Amino acid sequence: MATIKTLIAVALAATALAGCNTVSGLGKDLKAGGQAIERAAQ
Repeated sequence: MATIKTLIAVALAATALAGCNTVSGLGKDLKAGGQAIERAAQ
């Protein structure tokens, strides 16, 4: 039973870390897009 709980905890942690990296990458992409629009407007 402890093994199953450990595996579930590891899977949840891996999912959370992957989600953080995805959101971070999306934020960087949006920032770069906004900067490009700002440069084009000037």
